[in-house]
Amino acid sequence: MRPRKVPLRKCVACQEMKAKRELVRVVRTPEEEVLVDLTGKKAGRGAYLCGKVSCFKLAKKTKALDRALKQSVGTEIYDQLEQDFIAVEDEFLATKELKGDEDE
Repeated sequence: MRPRKVPLRKCVACQEMKAKRELVRVVRTPEEEVLVDLTGKKAGRGAYLCGKVSCFKLAKKTKALDRALKQSVGTEIYDQLEQDFIAVEDEFLATKELKGDEDE
């Protein structure tokens, strides 16, 4: 059997290519909402960030999400996303560790 192809995505902040499951997806829904999408399956345009708060702060500083989502993301949305990002960071890292254990 051939090994499975691992989908890669680029972090919009640090520009590193990583496996899709190692990144956190931020999505702009058809209703123009901007949310953190841990499942990676919500409908809408997505942008990927490393699971680190430092990458999120870099994206906020350089307005990388504005460009990736093709929509102006206001400061209040960035602040809300930052709180969501910090809240889900531990959950995301725990999920990543569990999936890593399954692969071995």
